[in-house]
Amino acid sequence: MKTKTMTQGNSFSLILKFALPLMLGSVFQEFYTVTDTVIVGQFLGVGALAAVGASGWITWMLLAAAQGLCQGFSVLATQAFGAGKKDEANKQMGNSLLLSLIISVILALSGQLFLAPLLKLLNTPEEIFSQALLYLRIYYAGCPITMAYNYAASHLRAFGNSSVPLKATVIASIVNIGLDILFVGPFGWGVAGAIIATLIAQLVAAVYSFYALVKIDFVSFRKETVVLKKEISWQQLRIGCPMSLQYIVISIGGIIVQFVVNRYGIAYIAGVTATNRLYTLLETAAISYGYAITTYVGQNVGAGRFDRIKKGIADGNIIAVITSLIIMAAMLLFGKGLVSLFISGTPAEMAEALIVAWRYLVIMVVCLPVLYSLHIFKAAVVGFGSSTFAMLSGVAELVLRVGASFILPIYFGKMNLFYAEPLAWLAAWLVLIVGYVYCFKKALQMNKYGFLLQEN
Repeated sequence: MKTKTMTQGNSFSLILKFALPLMLGSVFQEFYTVTDTVIVGQFLGVGALAAVGASGWITWMLLAAAQGLCQGFSVLATQAFGAGKKDEANKQMGNSLLLSLIISVILALSGQLFLAPLLKLLNTPEEIFSQALLYLRIYYAGCPITMAYNYAASHLRAFGNSSVPLKATVIASIVNIGLDILFVGPFGWGVAGAIIATLIAQLVAAVYSFYALVKIDFVSFRKETVVLKKEISWQQLRIGCPMSLQYIVISIGGIIVQFVVNRYGIAYIAGVTATNRLYTLLETAAISYGYAITTYVGQNVGAGRFDRIKKGIADGNIIAVITSLIIMAAMLLFGKGLVSLFISGTPAEMAEALIVAWRYLVIMVVCLPVLYSLHIFKAAVVGFGSSTFAMLSGVAELVLRVGASFILPIYFGKMNLFYAEPLAWLAAWLVLIVGYVYCFKKALQMNKYGFLLQEN
């Protein structure tokens, strides 16, 4: 199976070529998430759409926690691969496989205890409470599946392979859409059918990705390599846990915002849900560039090529900002029609929800360049092996998002609550710029003594 070193060659083209398959894969992944929403909204109505929306941040919290852990766990394997230490990379993989399995089981079980109280705390409307709870219980029960795919995909990316995650998500998208239509339509399983279809699709993607991973010549999940070692586990947890906590902190901020949103009725919730589903698609390219930058920086840290890191971050920001401007223009032209696809109900409900969705969308897309640059700097500090600044950026997002969501509606009305999102991005971006400068200097200093940076 093909691997790719990013320690040689033109940084601009390397980052772009690495990110494009990930971007296409993410588009397909988000496409089947969007399809869930469209099918639920059209088949089951505004109430079911609001139930899925009320679950949105809690759902994202689990997915983001899994992604953060697996991305953090793969950093040391990335650095070892960049340094040409393939045996060390394999050792890192075996250890993180067991860690991922243990943590996924803990998350799946603990989640069941807190879902109902959390929905109540969020003031979820009674008429959608049972649907939202069922959706979340099934999703959290499937945590090991979510973790398995993210583990395999993160390590494929660590070794420079971005084509397999693309193929995995294309296959999963086809499976998900077909099962969505079947489970929600003829089978009549409601919102449960939508999330069961998603989990089955993720399982297919996980199996395919693991198959590709074991085809890499130096990868071997033998008994002697799949072992938990205290020192390696501690190093991986020092990177993975802050990454995961960063996403959890962001999710907590989103959950609190959802609490505020839930005050304004089902049509308002449905409008916010519609735009949030489209927003995940808008962020897809930024996340893909971030994965490329993490691999690029990690491999070059391992190889001691700090001159290439500076050039790569500059090129990454150029690519990211240009992409965000293109997306902004497209959404301002066609966004209203797109968000309307997620909305159904009575004419009055649809009209109210569409006004909310369009207002939210316009505010976000105008500020997309900040979000895209944020992802570049966040990925860079992770590639250095320091997730501390990523976590601090999450805290900054939490403070601004929550503070603004409570204050803005009071003084400027509920339709201006949506400025809380770009304000949160701006706060995180400033923290990450400071973090990048610090990590670069620290890594350069440690490299003089022959050490890989594992944590600052």
